Amino acid sequence: MGRKLLVNGTVYDGKGNEPVVADILIQDDKIAAIGENLDRDGADEVFNVSGLTVTPGFVDMHRHCDKSPFETAKGENTYGKVMLRQGITTTATGNCGISMYPLSSDRAVVEEMRNYYAPVLGNIDAYGDIATYEDYRKRLKECQLPVNTAAMIGMGAIRIAVKGFSEEPFTESEIKQCQNIIEDALKQGAPGVSVGLMYLPECFETVEELGEILKPVGTYGRIVTAHIRGEGDSLVKSVEEVVRIGRIAGCRMEVSHFKSCGMANWNREIHKAIELIEAARRDGIAVDCDFYPYDCGSTTLLSMIPPEFVNGNIPEALARLQTKEGRDALRDMLECTYDNWDNYAISLGWDKVIISAASKPENQDKIGKSITEIVEAFHYEDEVEAVSDILVSENGTAAIIIRSMEQSDIDVIAKLPYSCVISDAIYAETDRPHPRMYGAFPRLIHDYVYQRKVLTLKDAIRKMTSMPAQRMGLEMRGVIEEGAYADINVFDAMKFKDMATYVESTRYAEGLNYCFLNGNLVVKDDEVLLENCGRML
Repeated sequence: MGRKLLVNGTVYDGKGNEPVVADILIQDDKIAAIGENLDRDGADEVFNVSGLTVTPGFVDMHRHCDKSPFETAKGENTYGKVMLRQGITTTATGNCGISMYPLSSDRAVVEEMRNYYAPVLGNIDAYGDIATYEDYRKRLKECQLPVNTAAMIGMGAIRIAVKGFSEEPFTESEIKQCQNIIEDALKQGAPGVSVGLMYLPECFETVEELGEILKPVGTYGRIVTAHIRGEGDSLVKSVEEVVRIGRIAGCRMEVSHFKSCGMANWNREIHKAIELIEAARRDGIAVDCDFYPYDCGSTTLLSMIPPEFVNGNIPEALARLQTKEGRDALRDMLECTYDNWDNYAISLGWDKVIISAASKPENQDKIGKSITEIVEAFHYEDEVEAVSDILVSENGTAAIIIRSMEQSDIDVIAKLPYSCVISDAIYAETDRPHPRMYGAFPRLIHDYVYQRKVLTLKDAIRKMTSMPAQRMGLEMRGVIEEGAYADINVFDAMKFKDMATYVESTRYAEGLNYCFLNGNLVVKDDEVLLENCGRML
């Protein structure tokens, strides 16, 4: 890799300090020196970055590209190129309680899990040899990684491996089994455990159960990231639940993709939730949050169905949706509100739920349309009939984009001193993903810093670099300092921007002059040069 010298750049260290104009010497994979007028003679390559912004490589601690390292490139849009074009040099998988591992010994349960996770991870049927966290790490070691990759372990997958989709409480022996799985992953380097209380079967878990199960995370000083139970009407209760779990487990907690959904909740509930978080922080409970810089979310269509209807058995629920009695029952349930589940059919409306991924030929013309539009265009009786038909034909694997948030609420979260940025990119089998997959990080700079002046540039960079790196326990990543790994972005901050929109969601970000990954030049003038310089972390 040799010696590379970046000359006269405006350097943001990622820690929130004011920028300085300086040279940076890269020696192999590390930053060897930072200062003025560093010796050019000993450098193998010199890059004049005068007038350009120099930052640490961006760290996306919440991305669902779990299977992507094992796939051959699909066309031109490799998953590495998508990240590198926006300056992401490090990512973490295994989020929202969802991971490819561990697997149940029951093949039927494994098939049910894979179908349920397909709208988030994509089709993972081909990876039956990955049954444990150790298996996943072994496979990653065999890959040429385009970015540095850390892997969480998902509590949802753990629960399914231990007791399937059952809604029954954990027994003492099952709690111990879950703890052993978690401890084994932590020993091998997992940065933490993710939970997904909105999803089956974790929606059946209690605070007390999770607090006990997650105690090894506290013992090892790692983190629990939480897709909370409800982000709409039950937001405040759900954040309170996270605080209680952290108190029992004795570990750091992260509220993933923190937001307030539902028009009746906008500009109100987020402030109550923040008060709970800050009270917990004053009490010595480490609770942080992250957000993505968009006002639409993305999840599974099946998550729009009440857990009481599914009742822990997805195949049976899909069979019921094929009957008049089952659809009538669903209609009745969707007219109710619930204490432990957000009914977006009421709080948002079907006109704000858009099909984003479906695999069957008969559903391709429905992609990009709201459920309300689908009812009219395809002459369904009502939204329940349309949703039932799509779910049954797709075996429950359809994905959606939801117009669920208010920009002013997102801005409030963005300004929190303990909020960092994620993409939450999901990898359903579709050519119309949420634009956050392609543009979340440059969007923060272009929109939140320069267009609307919500954040300063130094604070925005910190939220994309040192903050997520520290939370994942990634030492000497996300900072520019001597001895740190040479993951570095160089760009004109006024020109670096996201291009992906909800209509054209696969447009690459533009304006990245250089990106260095472990000392290697991997992007030059928006052209990806190398996709094999990442490391397993």
